[in-house]
Amino acid sequence: MSRISRSRALLATAAAVPLVLVAACGGTDGTDGGGDGGGEVTELHVVDYHNNEPNKSVWQGVLDGCATEVGVSLNRETVPGGDLIAKVLQMSSSRTLPDVLMLDNPDVQQIAESGALAPLSDFGLDPGGITEGVLSASTYEGELYALQPVTNTIALFYNTQMLEEAGIEPPSTWDELESAAAALTEGDRYGLALSAINTYEGTWQFLPFMWSNGGDESDIATPEVAGALQLWKDLLDAGSMSQSVVTWSQGDVADQFGSGNAAMMVNGPWNFGTLAEADADLEYDIVPIPAPTSGDTIISPFGGEAWAVPQTGDADRMAVAAEFVQCLVGEQAVVDAAVGTNTVPTDPSLADTVVEQVPNLASFAAQVPDLRARTGELGPEWPTQATAIYEAVQNALVGGMSPEDALAQAQG
Repeated sequence: MSRISRSRALLATAAAVPLVLVAACGGTDGTDGGGDGGGEVTELHVVDYHNNEPNKSVWQGVLDGCATEVGVSLNRETVPGGDLIAKVLQMSSSRTLPDVLMLDNPDVQQIAESGALAPLSDFGLDPGGITEGVLSASTYEGELYALQPVTNTIALFYNTQMLEEAGIEPPSTWDELESAAAALTEGDRYGLALSAINTYEGTWQFLPFMWSNGGDESDIATPEVAGALQLWKDLLDAGSMSQSVVTWSQGDVADQFGSGNAAMMVNGPWNFGTLAEADADLEYDIVPIPAPTSGDTIISPFGGEAWAVPQTGDADRMAVAAEFVQCLVGEQAVVDAAVGTNTVPTDPSLADTVVEQVPNLASFAAQVPDLRARTGELGPEWPTQATAIYEAVQNALVGGMSPEDALAQAQG
């Protein structure tokens, strides 16, 4: 999952400075001129936050491939994820916005609201087979502002040896999950590990349970959301999960699973590397998160980044930048990015090609048609409700409140 704990203060600032951003549209300090253009565009300035390996190198290859296709060279700038929004604000005020900007998908709407991004309809860009759920995260007031090539989500990892020894099949419903977690809890080993921390990570992990049970982020004080929270509370009260889940990040959960301290975990493919470095005898498989009842649709949130064309004020450069963004959702770019970064295509028609090369991505790819954007309903107001959700989870699990009371208080 990409950076779901983005600084709300910086985003609030971004939403509050549309006049600064509009003023920044008067030009760019790029190599090929500013204003209304007029010169040949031979180089694009690209900003992203893939500054760690292997993602930095994988994306360099993808970006270079599209640069060759479009016929430009690249001036690529990578910044730490937590600094990206501040960097965008600084660039806007100094009229040096890049030609192509990558954003964490929950940030797109708020940056679009500020006026810093160009609607992709201005350039006739084609989203192709990208699912509606993914497109909704990059849509603001009916306009699409960015394209997202690949994504990630969460699923249920299980230790194959532990389940086989216990004679347990991977659970597919909540009842089966509770039964399996209880049966697999033994000594220092818990049946299930997940992150219920009081950050956006905790909300991210709770959403598949909430949404799949019919819950809705616009009003969390409902029986559907309470039912999902009751499941987590029952698992904790039964001793099937460690009391420490309320402080564990998703990285901590992966460490517990990799060390054999948990038979199952809820997590994402960004932990494949961690698991590869764990116990050499570790063997695991992955299935979708169990549904409330058999046959219910699993609805999960998605992570990943989208690529946008900032309002630089140079029509020629923006047109070439749009062509570059279009290339990034082409089949070759998508497959290369997905295989190299353990993500899945946002266009389900490309999933088989990726899963053939990385079989462990199958359960994540299968969820893509039903993925839901965190900002799809509340837009820029999502961070406020995300905070309310993880606060309610904490109050129910360790604060002594019932799920109903915790959710009512948080909604209020």
